[in-house]
Amino acid sequence: MSKKVTDTVQEMAQPIVDSLQLELVDIEFVKEGQSWFLRVFIDSDDGVDIEECAKVSEALSEKLDEADPISQNYFLEVSSPGAERPLKKKADFEKSLGKNVYIKTYEPIEGVKVFEGELAEFDGQTVTVEITIKTRKKRINIPYDKIANARLAVTF
Repeated sequence: MSKKVTDTVQEMAQPIVDSLQLELVDIEFVKEGQSWFLRVFIDSDDGVDIEECAKVSEALSEKLDEADPISQNYFLEVSSPGAERPLKKKADFEKSLGKNVYIKTYEPIEGVKVFEGELAEFDGQTVTVEITIKTRKKRINIPYDKIANARLAVTF
């Protein structure tokens, strides 16, 4: 089986991002309408600005042009993941303790597949989210391997 485009791009992007002391958050290769988009999301503890995005974009674009791993035409976009950044790795969950999260699971836990609340604990295997039901708080333990997707959640 051939390697996924996102895996190939990650191998190319990781050294670039590391050299700028940034974090590679996620890579997407998606078709929207008639166009393909290669989206690379970067971040740091202090956030990222347009100059950092431009540096990564220029360096990655050069590498992509050299290796030419993508057969179709596409648009390269490098940006911050934004306020609702995805939580992909265990380290993302560890850094997000005490923050509001949105988690969707592959299968129901206590009859529910979508949880939104404060990330209370993470032991590497289980994510504990404190949710509010009406006026009372409840802790839900979610096995890490049952999480389909997770992100930070902005609350108003």
